[in-house]
Amino acid sequence: MNKQGKKIGKKWMVAVLAGALVVQPLAVPGWGALTGVHAASAAAAVSINKTNEEIITSGANLLTYKYSVPRSGKTATGLASVIQVDLQNPYVKLDVMTGKGGKFTTLQTVSGMAKETDAVAGVNGDYFNTAAEGAPMGAQVSNGVLMSSPSELKGMYAFGVTKDRKPVIDQYDFSGTVKSDGGQAFDLAGINLVSYSPEPNGGYSHVDAMYIYTDAWGNAERPKNSATIPSEALVENGVVTKVSLNKALEGKVPEGAYILRAHGKAAAYMKANLTVGARVQTDYSLVSRTTGQKLDPASLEVMIGGHTILVDNGKAASFSRNVDSIGGYRARTALGYSQSGRYAYIVTVQDNDGSSGMSLTELQGFMTSLGIWKGINLDGGGSTTMVSRPLGEEQAQLTFTTEYGGQTQRSVVNGLGVYTTAPEGKLKGFAVSGKTQLLIGETANYSVKGYDTYYNPIAAANINPSWKSSNSNVVWNGSTLTAKKAGTATLTATSSGVSSTLQVEVLGADSLSSLNLGAATASLKAGTVVPLSVTATLKSGSTVSIDPSALDWEFVGFKGSIKDGSLNVTSVNSGAKVGYAIASYEGFKTMLTLADVQETDWETFENVAYGLSFTGSPSAVTGKVQIKSGTGTHSGSKVLRLDYDTTAGTGNKYAYINLNGSSGKTLPSGASALSLDVLGDNSYNWLRAEVVGPDGKTVYVDLAKSLNFTGWKTLSVNLNQYGTIAYPAKVKRIYVVNLAEGQDERSASGFVEIDNIKTTSPADAGSLGLPSGVNAKMTVGSKTLLTNGKASTMDVSPVVRSGVTYLPVKYITDAFGGTSGWEAKTGSISIRRGDQLLVLNLNKKDYILNGKRKTSDSATISVSNRTLVPVRLVSEQLGLLVKWEQETKTVTIES
Repeated sequence: MNKQGKKIGKKWMVAVLAGALVVQPLAVPGWGALTGVHAASAAAAVSINKTNEEIITSGANLLTYKYSVPRSGKTATGLASVIQVDLQNPYVKLDVMTGKGGKFTTLQTVSGMAKETDAVAGVNGDYFNTAAEGAPMGAQVSNGVLMSSPSELKGMYAFGVTKDRKPVIDQYDFSGTVKSDGGQAFDLAGINLVSYSPEPNGGYSHVDAMYIYTDAWGNAERPKNSATIPSEALVENGVVTKVSLNKALEGKVPEGAYILRAHGKAAAYMKANLTVGARVQTDYSLVSRTTGQKLDPASLEVMIGGHTILVDNGKAASFSRNVDSIGGYRARTALGYSQSGRYAYIVTVQDNDGSSGMSLTELQGFMTSLGIWKGINLDGGGSTTMVSRPLGEEQAQLTFTTEYGGQTQRSVVNGLGVYTTAPEGKLKGFAVSGKTQLLIGETANYSVKGYDTYYNPIAAANINPSWKSSNSNVVWNGSTLTAKKAGTATLTATSSGVSSTLQVEVLGADSLSSLNLGAATASLKAGTVVPLSVTATLKSGSTVSIDPSALDWEFVGFKGSIKDGSLNVTSVNSGAKVGYAIASYEGFKTMLTLADVQETDWETFENVAYGLSFTGSPSAVTGKVQIKSGTGTHSGSKVLRLDYDTTAGTGNKYAYINLNGSSGKTLPSGASALSLDVLGDNSYNWLRAEVVGPDGKTVYVDLAKSLNFTGWKTLSVNLNQYGTIAYPAKVKRIYVVNLAEGQDERSASGFVEIDNIKTTSPADAGSLGLPSGVNAKMTVGSKTLLTNGKASTMDVSPVVRSGVTYLPVKYITDAFGGTSGWEAKTGSISIRRGDQLLVLNLNKKDYILNGKRKTSDSATISVSNRTLVPVRLVSEQLGLLVKWEQETKTVTIES
C-alpha cells in the first residue's frame, strides 16, 4: 500500500466484445489506438421496403422493413423492426427500464424488464462492463432523476427527451459538488458508476474521487476492482447518519438515502467535514460537450447512454470513437429522431435465419433512408432485443428471434421502454385468435382480444361477439369451428357494430410435405399406450400440430383406438407378430410399427464402470455428481444424483453430468426411444441430454422441459422427433439448464436423481415376418414370373416406357412379404412391406415414403386397367435389390 492509501492492482481498459463492454488488463494507461475520432466510410446504399405496420398503442407504431444492400459483389437482404414514437402524442412516453426491480447490478432480459414495468414495447439499451457489477457506462435519467452519470469516455453519445417532449442527442459530462453545512465543498466524480479507466488520461476512476451511490445501486457492495480503499458516509434526509473511514459501510443503500464513497483527497474532505449529524447538500448537472451549457436532469423525461453517433443532419456522420470491435455484420440497435423533432425512432436490425444483419455503415444508410435526422448506436449483437405488444394483448412479446436463435435473450443492464398513459377507452376493434390452418375434420376454438380507442387491451368478457363463416369450407358450430373441405374461408366476429375477420385455410393433402406421428415403433401387446405428437410439415416449411383423432386410422394385426392423444392397443390378433397403425390424411399416409421391440436396460447405476464428473457453465455454477442409494420407491437401488447451484453468474446457466469423461456412453444402434426415472425438485428448470454422433453432430434431447414435479416420475422421450441420429451415437452428458429468461421464477439451486435409463430399438426384419433369400424374375413382354425358379402367370407383363421399366406391383409385394391396395378416391396405390409404407399417385412423379413426400424421375402408370410401377423406385424403397439384364430384358429382384 502506498502513502496515499491506494491498493495497487492491475490496470483495466474498457473494450467491446459481442456488443457488450468488458474489461481487459492494460499494459499502459489509456485507450491507446482505441481512442480518438474515426471517420466513417460513406454510408452504404441501402434499399428499404416497408412490409408491415402495426399499431402498438396510441402514439407508437411498429414498422417492419425488408432491406437489400450490395455486399462483396452480391446483394444481401434482411429485416429490420422500427418503433416510431410520436412525441407530440400526450398518451405515450419513453422511459428507461433498469435490471430487476429498477436496480443496477441486477441484469435482466428486455422481456423481463418490460413485463416488470408494464412497458408496451422496449429495446436493449446502454453498453456496460460485463466483468463489473452491471451498471451503464452512460447517463441514465428517469422522470427527471439522474440514476447514473456519464463515464469519462470519448465519443459516447446519449439520447434524451425533455419534459416538453423535445428529443436531444449529445455528448455529456457530469458536473457536481458536495457541500457541508460549514460551507466547504468538494467536486463529485459521478453517480452509480462501476470502476473504469477514464479517457484519454487513463488511471483509476475512483482515486482521489467522491461518488454518489443511491438506492438504485442493487449490490450491498459498491464497486470492486476500483484500486482504492474507500471511506463512506450514509446521508439520509440531507443529514450524515453513518461514517466509515477506510472501510466500506455494510449493506445496501437504504431507500431514499445515498452513500458518498470517497478516497484519498476526497476521504480527507469527508473526515474533516462529513461527520455524523452534519447537514450535506449536493448539486449536480449534465454539461453538453458541444455547447458547454448545463442541462438540469430535472428537465428531462428520459435519457439513456449509447455509443458512437451514426447520423447527423440527416447524413451519415463520422464515427465518434473506434468501432473496430463492434464491426462485422451483426444484429444492431440504434436510436434517433426526425428533423422536426416530432418522432423518435427505435431501430433494430435482425440477425437470424431470416436476416443477415448489418455493418455500421449499412445501419447508417438504413437510418438515413428512414429519414432519421440524428441518431446514435446502442449496444448490439447478441444484446439486440425488441419486444412489442400486439393489439389486444396484455403484455409485450419478442418481436423477432434474437442473434442467439429462438427466444433466447441476453440479460442486459437497461433498456428503453415505451409506455402508455391513456385512460380507458371504448371498444374500437378486436382481433380473432385461433388456428389459421386446419385439416379436414379438425375442430378448433377461437377467441377475441380487443382494444380500445387508444389501442390498449380491453377485457374479452366485454366483447361477446357473434360468429359466421363465409362458406361451407368451415362451419361454425356455436362455439367451435370445424373444417369440412379444402380451401379458404373468412371467419367474421361482430360485436357492438365492430367486426373482425380471420382467414382460415383448410389444407388438402397436396399442401403437405410430411406427416409425423411423433413415434415410429412400439410394443405389440394389449394395454400398450403410445403417446402421439402429430405434426404436419407444409410445403411452405411451416408446421401444423394435429389432433390424432382428426386423421383416418387403420389398424393391422391388432384392435385399438385413438383417445386423449394416444394410440391404445386393446387386443392383439391371434398369431400376429407385428402390427401396423396407419394414419391417413386424404391419402397422405404414415405408419407406426408395433412389434417385439428391443428394450435395453441402458444404465441402472448399480455397477457403473466409467467416470462421472461435474462441470458448470459459467464457471460460477457449482455442483456435485455422485452415485448413492435411492429413496422412496427406489430405496434399495443405486441412483445418479446431481446437486447444483446456479446462484452465481449471469445469463443461461448449465449444470452438467459428464459421462465417461468427455467420451460419453454408447447408445444401442438405431435407438428410437428412451425412458428414465427422475426424482424432480420442483425447480421448474430444464433437464436435457447431449447425444453426439460419429460425425460430431450434437443432438440436444429434452428429457423434461420443466422439472415441475417432486417425487419419482418416469419420463419417455421419442428420439425420432430429433431427426436422424447417426450411429454409433453416445450420450455425452445429462444436464440441468436454468435459462436467463424468467430466471427469477425458477429455483437457482436443487438436485435431481436419475435411475433406470432404458432404450427402445425397432424390431429387425426377422421379427417383422419378412421372407429372406427370395429371387424373383420378370421379363419385358412376358407374363411369366419366376419366384425362386417356380413359374406363375401374371395378368399383365412388364413394359418399358422412356427407358423406365414398369412392373405390376401386386406380384412384387406377394413375393416379398408385403401388401398393396388401390384407392380409387385418391388415385393412389399403397404398398406396405415391413416397416416401410409407400404411397404412389397415378400419373404423378411425387410419392410418399413413411410420411414424407418425395419425387422420382418417373410416374406410376396404368396398363390394361392394371397399375404398373417403376421397378427400381419401388423395389429399392422397400429394401430390395434390383438387377437389369439388358440383353434378355429381364428384371431380377432379390431380398
